[in-house]
Amino acid sequence: MLRREFLSLAAASAAAQSANVRHILLTASHERLIVKASFPTAYTQAPLLRVKERFVTGTASDTRGYFWQFDVPGLTPSSEYTLQLHDGRRRALNDPWTVKTFPDLASKESKLRLLVYTCAGGDEKTSFLPIATRQRLFKRALAFQPDAVIGNGDHIYWDLRQTGAPPKYSDELIQERGAFSRSLPVLGTSNEKTLTNVGDAQIGSLYGTMFQSLPAFFTQDDHDYFENDDADEEMVTYPPDHFMLQCGRGIRRLYFPEFLPDPNRPIGLPGASAADRPANTGECFGTLRYGKLAELLLYDCRRYLSLAGPNAGMIPREAERWITRRLLDSDTTHLVQVPSLPPVWSAGKWGDWYPDYLDANGELSLAVTKPYWQSGWAKQHDRIMKATSEQKSGRIPLFFAGDMHAHGHAQILRTGEEQLKRNPVHVHLSGCISTVGRGFPSGVRRTPPKPTKYIDAEMKQNALEENGFLIVDFTEASIRIRSFKWRPPAPETAIDTLEPFRDITLPRTA
Repeated sequence: MLRREFLSLAAASAAAQSANVRHILLTASHERLIVKASFPTAYTQAPLLRVKERFVTGTASDTRGYFWQFDVPGLTPSSEYTLQLHDGRRRALNDPWTVKTFPDLASKESKLRLLVYTCAGGDEKTSFLPIATRQRLFKRALAFQPDAVIGNGDHIYWDLRQTGAPPKYSDELIQERGAFSRSLPVLGTSNEKTLTNVGDAQIGSLYGTMFQSLPAFFTQDDHDYFENDDADEEMVTYPPDHFMLQCGRGIRRLYFPEFLPDPNRPIGLPGASAADRPANTGECFGTLRYGKLAELLLYDCRRYLSLAGPNAGMIPREAERWITRRLLDSDTTHLVQVPSLPPVWSAGKWGDWYPDYLDANGELSLAVTKPYWQSGWAKQHDRIMKATSEQKSGRIPLFFAGDMHAHGHAQILRTGEEQLKRNPVHVHLSGCISTVGRGFPSGVRRTPPKPTKYIDAEMKQNALEENGFLIVDFTEASIRIRSFKWRPPAPETAIDTLEPFRDITLPRTA
């Protein structure tokens, strides 16, 4: 199909469905789907999802009947399914669409293509790119027909007490979106309407039904819990307090799917198998498994961040052990890590892996102790990097990271006391979707992202504060990474024909 035909059909389908369906996001494994959907009309009788010839009854995600989720087990690997939403009387609510399950775990697939990006959130009535511009970036990415998408963190920007907190927004916007009351639960009170107003403006309106045929894997980062990762004498924002946690969990429950279970990921990891979630799914730690070709480990570095000094971690030890076990196993050709917090680069923020402090001249320094920073974070980083470098079977040691609002590529040669020169670790930044102006690190932090002084790294691409995304192709022999960038004041029409500014292929080693 020609690109213009593909985009025309996608736009027509989205317009036809917008009257009855606000948004659809789904995820897939080789045997199961989870579909999240919202509607402009509240339903007291559960809507249905038709999957070929059977109907799956929805489960309410909210307390008012606008948000519903559908859990579809028992599917056949590598099979295309036709889906359609119906009301409780089996009247169709939208046009049918299709989605394909992933190959089974033993399948020897020849190729996989992924779309990878970060930082798509932000209310367009504040300092972020308009929704239409973000959708234009997505449409360009979809023209490459990826098999799945990874949205790595910062799907929401609505900080409640720290940087960019609602008091800094206009009174009109606060009145329009609503105000939270920390003395009330998030769901089932007036807070629920505020949560969905914020979420609709930043997630529902952005995605609509654009990704309805594309299995999506969304990791959460600091802003997704409604705070920036700040620490000062007044407050330390992470790990999230009770209200932040309920906001973050509420957003995932309403808008985007949890991670489906994988036989190599314990169902008892932190943030998994909660009673209010689909069975055995994870909220913080997930797996994108595509036959024997590729396995991607996705992890949230904020919810379980600890403040235990030399014993602290960005992720719990149970999650670290899961990652290490997968690195030691050789049952997939490629294994890639996708943390919400990027290795290599820093802008001197408190919640980095690294101890770099941003001095008065806007330079990173290790000469000053960064307040509230935990030495255990760097120790955990070093353990993970060592295990990543020591992988066997010719694997490429590789990370795709979010958060940093930039494109970049580096190879880590040393971290702490660990020498990695024998098999350096690649780290790629993916560009960002919604950032504009002062939202880039050089605006707020007074410095662009720079390599930490804690490691030795070979910079293949210095950080570029640009909007954009990655298209990543996996084959048996290599991983090809194409980087796409755009940023105002370049004309928006340029997005429609974006070509990679960087195109590299990482071969497997003998």
